[in-house]
Amino acid sequence: MIEVLRAGVLSSVQDLGRAGLRHLGVAQAGVLDTLALEVGNRLVANAPQAAAIEITVGPAAFRFTRATRVAITGAQFAATLDGVPVYTWWSLPVRAGQELVLHGPTRGMRGYLCIRGGIDVLPVLGSRSTDLAARFGGLGGRKLRDGDRLALGVPAAAPRGASAVDAPAFGVKAPQWCRFAEVAHEPVRRGKHVAGAERAAVIRVLRGPEYDAFDEAARTAFWSDEWCVTPQSNRMGYRLAGSALTGTHSGDMLSHAVLPGTIQVPSNGQPIVLMSDAQTTGGYPRIGVVIAADLWKLAQVRLGGAVRFVRSTREEARYALAEQQAYLRQIDAAIAMHEERMQRLAGRAHAA
Repeated sequence: MIEVLRAGVLSSVQDLGRAGLRHLGVAQAGVLDTLALEVGNRLVANAPQAAAIEITVGPAAFRFTRATRVAITGAQFAATLDGVPVYTWWSLPVRAGQELVLHGPTRGMRGYLCIRGGIDVLPVLGSRSTDLAARFGGLGGRKLRDGDRLALGVPAAAPRGASAVDAPAFGVKAPQWCRFAEVAHEPVRRGKHVAGAERAAVIRVLRGPEYDAFDEAARTAFWSDEWCVTPQSNRMGYRLAGSALTGTHSGDMLSHAVLPGTIQVPSNGQPIVLMSDAQTTGGYPRIGVVIAADLWKLAQVRLGGAVRFVRSTREEARYALAEQQAYLRQIDAAIAMHEERMQRLAGRAHAA
């Protein structure tokens, strides 16, 4: 078991979400930063889709009742294990009774606690993810509370080498420090909404179905403004503040399909980027769609942070996703090499 000593602002059980059910009105749910989950699960020898704990901002604290391995990915948390600082993007051995504290992120918005075997809650519609809006999945369809206890799954294979419970810690390069995460863009003047924010996250976007329904001034502002992520944002959608986007459309439209990454523009002209818990249909004009390869970066923008949109083509979006998959293959190769080295050292020690 893992005991939740302090749940923080918003922590929940999440995996990669529910695929293939949007035609039935079932939202995707799942982690907002899928790349962080996939790397974290690799670091503890889990399947990529194993359930973990998504921690928004923190602070949060957990106690482990058995020896295991954990990894913290996503936001750059200031974390300690029994008071000793530990690093994100590392695979860490944990002894029974130890306490892990995530004091708060110095960079990013959401962290992921991946534990060997995964969080073992009852699957609902093929996923262990918590749908907070629909109130099902995860632990009772709700966010975690202080005092909750979560069962851990049985590892798919017996731990050995680098994956053994008592093996030394090891880490990998975080995606934000990799070249594939960089996006070329021209500098723009900061608007009043983001005057005090950190450097804007550059997010690539495809033109949406109703892009041409917006006037030229709105289209120019969409690409040239830096947008502020407002405090009204949540797992359903990021509400942005900036120049009002006006168009030739009149009010709402007939409902149409939407998906995570869709950028809707309601009547007030302030865009909303739909996230993992978003509804399956909507009636607002869709000015754009965030490419799949950049959703993880958007998930890590803090409230009050700045976002900049840049144009992308379908070909560029496919290439960006391929680069992300190449990064994951590099992680697999690095872990395999580390595993091989650990086995050789174990063999030499046994022979001696």
